[in-house]
Amino acid sequence: MQLLFLAKTFVRQLRLKQYAWKWGSSLLIGSILATAWSLRSPGIALNRLTIRIGPIAQTIEVEDLEAFARTGEVPPRLRLYRTVLTPQVRQVLQNQLSLNPDISDRIIDDILQSANGEMLLNTLSTIAPDLSVDQLRAAIRLAAMSTDGLSVLGILRALPQENLEVDASAAIALISQLNLSRLESHALGSVLDYELVDEEIDPLPSTFDPAAPGPATVEQWELRLRDRDRDRIVPVDIYWSEQSTGPLVVLSHGFGADRRFLAYVAKHLASHGLTVVAIEHPGSNVAALSATELDPRASREPSRILPATEFIDRPKDVSFVLDELARLNRHSFALRGKLNTDQVTLIGHSLGGYTGLALAGAPLDIRALQRACSDLVPVGLSPADWLQCAAVDLPRYSGDLSDDRIQQVVAMNPIIGDLFGRQGLAQVTVPTLILTSTNDGVTPTIKQQIRPFSQLAGPKYLVAVIGGTHLSVGDPDNINPALQQIPFMPELQGEETQNVRQFLQGLLLSFVKQQTAEADLYAPFLSAAYAQSMSTPNLPIRFSTELPNSLTNWLRLTGSSSSETRSPTRLLASLMHLEVIQVNNRLGRLQHHVFAYLRLSYPPLIVLNWPLEQLHQS
Repeated sequence: MQLLFLAKTFVRQLRLKQYAWKWGSSLLIGSILATAWSLRSPGIALNRLTIRIGPIAQTIEVEDLEAFARTGEVPPRLRLYRTVLTPQVRQVLQNQLSLNPDISDRIIDDILQSANGEMLLNTLSTIAPDLSVDQLRAAIRLAAMSTDGLSVLGILRALPQENLEVDASAAIALISQLNLSRLESHALGSVLDYELVDEEIDPLPSTFDPAAPGPATVEQWELRLRDRDRDRIVPVDIYWSEQSTGPLVVLSHGFGADRRFLAYVAKHLASHGLTVVAIEHPGSNVAALSATELDPRASREPSRILPATEFIDRPKDVSFVLDELARLNRHSFALRGKLNTDQVTLIGHSLGGYTGLALAGAPLDIRALQRACSDLVPVGLSPADWLQCAAVDLPRYSGDLSDDRIQQVVAMNPIIGDLFGRQGLAQVTVPTLILTSTNDGVTPTIKQQIRPFSQLAGPKYLVAVIGGTHLSVGDPDNINPALQQIPFMPELQGEETQNVRQFLQGLLLSFVKQQTAEADLYAPFLSAAYAQSMSTPNLPIRFSTELPNSLTNWLRLTGSSSSETRSPTRLLASLMHLEVIQVNNRLGRLQHHVFAYLRLSYPPLIVLNWPLEQLHQS
């Protein structure tokens, strides 16, 4: 009976995966079909698109695609493609990414001039064999200058082609691997959702809510601290009150953000009597992206979006700021005694998560990173993979970046990957909390958070936001709206993630307070009970201090390197393993319900001491 149920359930799961693969393939094929419409412009007389699968070729008339894009109705001559011409495909025609003209050239140059960029262009040229790499490179640069924004359609519109032939076999092979990676993340989210639920939780204190604003009136100071040794100005915001005492909290933002990204967290913690310092890293904030164009003294040589030295400078920014604050703590009349730089909790997001872990003792492993980055392939590549590989130009020994003043670390959606190799995180012994969002398209949960979490040696906590995205933890008032509308990397809007931010206010306060005499008061909120109490059906939140055994075994069987190139076969094996875990979970839940029913309905069985497990087997 169990085997039959397992087989039926697995077949049902495969059907769901086939549906998801069909949806993803439809999106890709629809994008291919949309290219013909995009190429129709006054200077290019494209009339048809040829889709080839082996010896079979099918011609698509541009005017039919135009009609579909305009009305949403499938013309008679496109009835063959009715199943793939979905509303999602039509939306592809409208997807655009507006880039600041001051930074678009640097973004495009950085991607195209990298080895990974060349691999990506070569991959695209295999899908459209009539296009050369040089044509694709020129088209991308030209499309980036468009006032309508950068899009796949814009790139194709810029191609000097009258006819376009697409190898659908190559395209479908690529999208199948991409879909397997996404399905793997989705399956992992389902496993975390189920296995991290605590069904026997203690009730929370009803008279105390750590997510509620504190009683203190918050002051905010802005400072610009100059590090003369590095010729670097580090802006900081200090949040404090007259009642400020206890540990110091330092906030470190992610790549392309600023010190206001977690402003709501800073204000909340300060209202409860903590001093919070939000640091802005000048080499990886928003302003740094346009520095070359705005500064006529800057080098004319092509530069990377993220300089390799930023992986060194970011931790040094924090240590420098702590040195300056220690002096301020001694000499400032208003802040004297309020800046406890010897007891610091660092809260970092994305690249800020890397910053905190480096300060907590994880050494950079440039040799391991170079190996990983040399093996990367463009299929399934995430922005985190691009960013971490910027560090390969660093010397193999980059010095000790640790700082003993960092007593706790919170790494939310961190970029970790292969930056610390396989052993580096084992040197982090301070209490560490890692937050992962299962729909994160920038720092995917498996590579960047789940596997690294398993490598930590000290006290650790895992928070999983099921369905959350990369920016779900950010302050909605301080997030560029354009970042929430990037095609193929969907972000949730501010109102959709309100419960996550409210939960974080209470969780982070409780985490910091573990360094104080009030630790026992706040301990109940550093728990699965609190996470589940703040969950919603759309965004469940899970909390644990360890991975379940099923996921530990899954990590062991699917490889130890986060950026290890995985074939579709290995991806499929990983996905099937996660599916089996889900099926076993459902069987366990069913068995639990059956036993509960038997205990209530047939108490004589219990009196006769008839083992229920034997009854189940019979």
